[in-house]
Amino acid sequence: MANENGYFELNTGAKMPSVGLGTWQADPGVVGNAVDVAIKAGYRHIDCARLYLNEKEIGFVLKKLFEDGVVKREDLWITSKLWCTDLAPKDVPEALDNTLQDLQIDYVDLYLIHWPARMKKGSVGFNPENLLPLDIPSTWRAMEALYDSGKARAIGVCNFSTKKLGDLLEIARVPPAVNQVECHPSWQQQKLHAFCKSKGVHLSGYSPLGSPGTRWIKSDVLRHPVLKTVAEKLGKTPAQVALRWGLQMGHSVLPKSTNEARIKENFDIFDWSIPEDLFVKFSEIEQARLIRGTAYVHDTFGSYRSVEELWDGEI
Repeated sequence: MANENGYFELNTGAKMPSVGLGTWQADPGVVGNAVDVAIKAGYRHIDCARLYLNEKEIGFVLKKLFEDGVVKREDLWITSKLWCTDLAPKDVPEALDNTLQDLQIDYVDLYLIHWPARMKKGSVGFNPENLLPLDIPSTWRAMEALYDSGKARAIGVCNFSTKKLGDLLEIARVPPAVNQVECHPSWQQQKLHAFCKSKGVHLSGYSPLGSPGTRWIKSDVLRHPVLKTVAEKLGKTPAQVALRWGLQMGHSVLPKSTNEARIKENFDIFDWSIPEDLFVKFSEIEQARLIRGTAYVHDTFGSYRSVEELWDGEI
């Protein structure tokens, strides 16, 4: 559960800070400054991934922050993710080693399988011909070996449906600590939330603001009348209300911003709460998934013939 200090305790016993800086679509040349600003503003959780192509720049900033005594490595929570081209068991340890080298650290606090989808080694982009059949059990055994080695202090998954997470829990020696998924007031994931809670898996919410800066996603999450009304009543911004809603739902939130004022604003969600009479209004919001994963669906290639199959009907 969260506490006033802003963390959630995982099934490993580790305490994960409840607000992390998202770095997806934070361009090289900009992301380093965002990480610097965030850590100096009090963030202690940075959410990275190989796919984002910015881990090297983040690594330079982390190294300087450590050297300057701004923060110690053990005070930070750093997450990264295994990309779809590296799901063959023999490729998993090398992928993490490359991430550790770029980030200039000895371990990650959390290492996640980025999608339940596999692509050819070395392939770039989302050409459907690169999609391969999936074998999550063998990939997970390689993830468990990283956990055993201490290079990944916790392991987990992203974008797993309730069914996929349940299937993994049945075969896992080390259960996933986290399932990181799209979660915001317009995609509340109630079924998955309840399942994760029942199994001791922490749900972490990416795009908690609905990815308003993403060009190819039409998102009106922050413009919803419920968020605007609650924000006005509490004297907060719709973004702060969306993030605070997430914490009160019991999941961590990973807002992405490269704007200094918004980075600070997104962290100012701890010393107030949404009262129950306003909180219940969130149940009135129409639900729609923004990130559909259509790139992993094909008539011939890969493991999924439809979006319904990818998400096991949770769309």
